[in-house]
Amino acid sequence: MLRSFTRPASTSARVLLAAARPAPVAAALPRTLGLRFASHEAESYDDFNDRYQSFFEQAPDLFEVQRGLNNCFAYDLVPTVEVMEAALRAARRCNDFATAVRALEGLRQKVERPAQFELYLKELAPLMEELGIPTKQELYGTQHRGRYYSGPGEAQEVKK
Repeated sequence: MLRSFTRPASTSARVLLAAARPAPVAAALPRTLGLRFASHEAESYDDFNDRYQSFFEQAPDLFEVQRGLNNCFAYDLVPTVEVMEAALRAARRCNDFATAVRALEGLRQKVERPAQFELYLKELAPLMEELGIPTKQELYGTQHRGRYYSGPGEAQEVKK
């Protein structure tokens, strides 16, 4: 007797119970919704650099400059000198010294070899002198917080 209360008696009762349940959300969505996001074109390196150069030239405030730097460095590409010039000018236009120094530090971490970073610094030297932006190494020297920095990604404990 207890069994009759817990289970529907016939298949027609099961069909009625299934029809009374709400439909899953995935079944209600159109099938083309997933296809809309899958059709991105590959962006060329020149388009990437043009996009971020114009972004930094038009960035209205510090939040947008920092967001642009975060997005720019998130790609698996190293920005060109022109993009870095625009980013440094935008940081100084917003009167934020720390963001300008951090942009250079982000570039130092992004390049593959220390020699590449030195080439960037050589190209950016006149602009850095004009805007008064030093590198982190010029600010703190080679010793900072108990660690010796000999290059990107190479930190060793200082022996006292």
